[in-house]
Amino acid sequence: MAKAYERIADDLRDRIRAGELIPGDQLPSETMLVEHYGKSLPTLRQALALLQAEGLVEKQHGRGNFVRKPRTPVRRTNLRHQWEKARAREPEQERKQTGATEHDTGLDMDDLVFHAEYDEVEAGEELAEIFGVPVGTVMVERTYRTRYSAEDYPFSLVESYLVREMVAGNPALLDAANEPWPGGTQNQLHTLGIELDRMEERVLARPPAPDEAEELGLPPGTALIILAKTSYDTTGRVVEHSFVRLPGDRTEMTFVTPLERW
Repeated sequence: MAKAYERIADDLRDRIRAGELIPGDQLPSETMLVEHYGKSLPTLRQALALLQAEGLVEKQHGRGNFVRKPRTPVRRTNLRHQWEKARAREPEQERKQTGATEHDTGLDMDDLVFHAEYDEVEAGEELAEIFGVPVGTVMVERTYRTRYSAEDYPFSLVESYLVREMVAGNPALLDAANEPWPGGTQNQLHTLGIELDRMEERVLARPPAPDEAEELGLPPGTALIILAKTSYDTTGRVVEHSFVRLPGDRTEMTFVTPLERW
């Protein structure tokens, strides 16, 4: 037999799915819900916590509980890399038309709010091993946050790394003011005569840290997807590495693997 808090959650869930409560609607106050269901406040809060964990309800501190608005989904496929490479040598006007985020979300460039920061850091053991460079090598660390203008949270948290000495030949690649760069990283590297040969992507999942959950607006219990992407040029050299943290409640990843014919 279902517990009292589960029965309350079932009723509220049914009302949401039936459209009686729509995204953005505020639920009745906890006091009113206690009176309506004839149960204790701790029991009611268990029910609300269950709905929050399912991503149906969100608690806004100082305001109350609201039916959660669906976030814009991101559909990321590994075919995006060839799409980006095909654009890398297009004229600038063509490259300005759309970018990877628009490709993955179906939004227009005017719908997006983009933020980039550049910094110079020394490679620790992990980056040194990835790039095959000495510990302490100066890297360009690029931090990206892009969100839909109608939403409060970014699609992902991205940190991208380049060896500074490798990209210093084009000073424009050291200045975040030039972002968003038409054609993205593949075009940036193309300005240095670098052609990418392959990408390696490793996908992990873990619970988010509190600051990650806050920045991405993750409901309780939502997993964080970690994508570690390494880009190799045609000589086999690692030329870029990214750590991409993606919200598990609105990210779909598809991997398509062409097979050689017999």
